[in-house]
Amino acid sequence: MTSSPPRALIAEDEPILAAALAHALRRLWPELDIVATCANGVEALQQGLALQPDILFLDIKMPGKTGLEAAEELAEQWPDGIAFPHIVFVTAYDEYALAAFEHAAADYVLKPVNDARLGKTVERLQQRLRDSAGTSGTAAATAAAAAAAAPVAATITAAPSDDNLARLLAQLQAMVPPAPRLQMIRAAVGNSVRMIALADVVYFEALDKYINVVCQDSEALIRTSLKELLPQLDPQQFWQIHRGTIVNASAIATAVRDEAGKLSLTLRQHPAQLRVSPLYAHLFRQM
Repeated sequence: MTSSPPRALIAEDEPILAAALAHALRRLWPELDIVATCANGVEALQQGLALQPDILFLDIKMPGKTGLEAAEELAEQWPDGIAFPHIVFVTAYDEYALAAFEHAAADYVLKPVNDARLGKTVERLQQRLRDSAGTSGTAAATAAAAAAAAPVAATITAAPSDDNLARLLAQLQAMVPPAPRLQMIRAAVGNSVRMIALADVVYFEALDKYINVVCQDSEALIRTSLKELLPQLDPQQFWQIHRGTIVNASAIATAVRDEAGKLSLTLRQHPAQLRVSPLYAHLFRQM
């Protein structure tokens, strides 16, 4: 049986560069089916979920959502049981910054597109697709044998491989110069400013253009984004567990998986239960 050709999506906000990348890919990999070209990160997220391609070429800097943000949200929303796409970031970063990609599962393509570099990326992608196909075939055979031996069994679906993406995001974030650490949160409450010690914060929750600062017995709004707040927090104390949530690690009581495999947190002195994105589930593995 002939397998279907691999499918790719390109997300690049500069039309000339998008066309150049597509042209180069068709020349170097004629079998590759480019199913969509997106002009921004929002469209890349929507089309990625709708088309479920095998490969994503994501420009790192795009309007709406960056390539990193689109990749993160795709990992959170990707359907269970469907292999997560291989990711190639399109970047203008310098050689020092590119070190982050060299040891991660994701690949990269430098702007402007270079055939030599792109050719190596194509070779790696082809090998990864072959490896994935082999793994899927072995898993299918094992599952069939298990089903024959045990007609009544729980179905286990493969989640997206998020560890590599999480590692890459952490590496890229580490390249950003550190911001001064916050000591206090200053939240406007009517005509006054409430001073909140970071130790009193249970978690931060994104709410449109604001962040809800949740303490044990009170809440307050600050006008900023999690993206701006996160670099100012101690990463050993405050953990991002979802694109919209940062939790104080000392406030976590338990991490619990439900029957569907979804992970959530219970807190020590607060009734809220916080959902953990698959991208950050590695934070709660048993030691």
